Amino acid sequence: MTGGRVGEPPSTHAALVSLRPPADAAALSPDPDERRRSDVDAWGRSQHARELIARIYDPLYRHWFRVEWEGLEKIPAEGGALLVANHAGAIPVDAPLLMHGIESELRRPVYGLADYFFRAAPVLGTVWARGGGVAAHPDNAYRLLHDDAALVLVFPEGTKATGKPYRDRYQLRRFGRAGFVEIAMRAGVPVIPITVMGSEEAMPLLAKSATLARLFGVPYVPLTANMLLLGPLGLLGYFPAKIRFRVLDPVTFDVLPGQDRYPRSQVFDEAEMIRSRMQASLYEMLAARRSVWFG
Repeated sequence: MTGGRVGEPPSTHAALVSLRPPADAAALSPDPDERRRSDVDAWGRSQHARELIARIYDPLYRHWFRVEWEGLEKIPAEGGALLVANHAGAIPVDAPLLMHGIESELRRPVYGLADYFFRAAPVLGTVWARGGGVAAHPDNAYRLLHDDAALVLVFPEGTKATGKPYRDRYQLRRFGRAGFVEIAMRAGVPVIPITVMGSEEAMPLLAKSATLARLFGVPYVPLTANMLLLGPLGLLGYFPAKIRFRVLDPVTFDVLPGQDRYPRSQVFDEAEMIRSRMQASLYEMLAARRSVWFG
């Protein structure tokens, strides 16, 4: 869902499906206490892992980035919703901050969709899944939104946003094929836009190496201001930019859910409307900002 329909190898998708317990799972286990020793759900998310992540991440959230929210009450307390945010920074900090903030403030789990690369990466893939990460595939998004009535976070700009140079900060890229709109229409859930200010300065991208990217099999290898100041530690050392999140009014669609297809013109028009609203919101936030470091 990072800007389009990112496919997932059939074998992996089948593995995701197979994680769902069979309907007669109780009958297969003679001892109820033996049915489930783990809290890992059908998507690989672990509540124990999220609590551990929260204990580690909360000081960064509250004291380093000093996150502030506007309009948090617009995120529903129940039911499925597709959260759509702008993406930024060479190694983005916005996704974990958004997920941590919503889970700690609203007490609702959030599933973050991202490129299949994260799922496939050794060790990182497991950690990412335990923290609520799911491979960005339309079927996964639909099941989470419709079947599980979950909150799902997507970044429609994808790597076009995280790969843009610092001079283009806060200029939203195209929302790819607008697949997120079609998924929300099918699932019958609202899209809730969220604008993020501060992540552009937390790890500014100065340049990127295509040669090293091909060598390591990643979209790009960044050269950041953090790396110039801190060396290799700059890959993990974020500048203490103040982060602000603004939740915009939910967007609903006057269409019948559950259809296989929707008019492409309508899908693109809705996506562009959402992108325009988010861009305008960012301009307003930037105009009111007193300082990168203090908001």
